[in-house]
Amino acid sequence: MKKLLLATAFTAGVGMACAVEDASVQTAPAAPVQTETAERFIPTIGEKFPRMVVQTTHGKIVLPDHYTNQGKWFVLFSHPADFTPVCTTEFVSFQKHYDEFRKLNTELIGLSEDQVWSHIKWMEWIKDNFGVEIEFPIIADANGKVAKTLNMLPKGGTETVRAVFVVDDKGVIRAILYYPLSNGRNIPEIIRLVKALQTTDKYKVATPANWMATKMKWVGPEVFNGKDYVIVPPASSIQEVEERRACEARGECECKDWWFCYKELEVPNF
Repeated sequence: MKKLLLATAFTAGVGMACAVEDASVQTAPAAPVQTETAERFIPTIGEKFPRMVVQTTHGKIVLPDHYTNQGKWFVLFSHPADFTPVCTTEFVSFQKHYDEFRKLNTELIGLSEDQVWSHIKWMEWIKDNFGVEIEFPIIADANGKVAKTLNMLPKGGTETVRAVFVVDDKGVIRAILYYPLSNGRNIPEIIRLVKALQTTDKYKVATPANWMATKMKWVGPEVFNGKDYVIVPPASSIQEVEERRACEARGECECKDWWFCYKELEVPNF
């Protein structure tokens, strides 16, 4: 599926990948050395975020130094690939809530298993189709080194899951969340979590279940203007591409592109 999706980017005029600087992740001297045979690093809450140099859409960034040197917190969130519907909805939502993170002295940095040129083209597509300009950097992790270092891969899988690392201004990992590939994250909940952590630090208190949740109104995904549409899985063959187009022609679904289709779903009675 990944190769088929990226073929779209090539036809859009970004196929000169060989001319683009290698977007592989480099490990800084102070970071633990990771090899294919070495024991996987399992990040835990309360330990330092491992120091690493990453290639991003904003150039090379040293984590966590780039943010801790500015006295900032940061939220690192990962994605399996560019040009995928669920990831696209999350990027739009993170950007639309970016100012709320900034008010908490917190920066955002995304990650996807593709190269910088692919990230840039995806950002352009998002702006053209949803009018949202992505401002935060996106890490290029085409070789999966960051995903392996931070234990972002599912058991027996090779595609990065939807991991979230909340790191404070001292470079300490304060929270870790994992979501499966099929289900998007609740961005207001991540904001709520950052607020809770900072409240704990400032006032030396704990927060109860659903703390502040009643103040956060659910309005539905931003990319669908608040409507609770569900995503039709991206096509994985030419035949399925035609099926998506036929679905749209019959009025059974709507599509921004053949890889980004969605529809209404009767609310399940759980």
